[in-house]
Amino acid sequence: MSGRGDSEISETGEEQHAESGQDVEDVEDVEGIENLEDLEDLDDPEDVARRARWTAAGSGALLALAGLAAAVLRVTGSAPALVPAAYAFGAGFCAFAAFLGSRGRTRRALWVLVAGVMVMALGDQFD
Repeated sequence: MSGRGDSEISETGEEQHAESGQDVEDVEDVEGIENLEDLEDLDDPEDVARRARWTAAGSGALLALAGLAAAVLRVTGSAPALVPAAYAFGAGFCAFAAFLGSRGRTRRALWVLVAGVMVMALGDQFD
């Protein structure tokens, strides 16, 4: 762990090129590039951070909806009251993780997602 923030970008493309001795505007052989997708495959830190935010927010929202659906189904059944409460509480954790993920706090969102799923799994054990 590097000690920097969750979605903090350490180096831009210009800084990476400056370290390697290349000039950013010094691209001589543009016609020699056959496939433009090769240029997009570079691991741009901004793209990586954006994908991490979308993944954390999307999985948090999906797990929150699944937890709420399970809570509603367990309320209508003959399960003890602790079971739907655990599902709803775990869904709340996952919704909070989706919020954290959308704000760029992806590591914290991952841990909150794990905690939310564990609460839902613990509630399922009481059934």
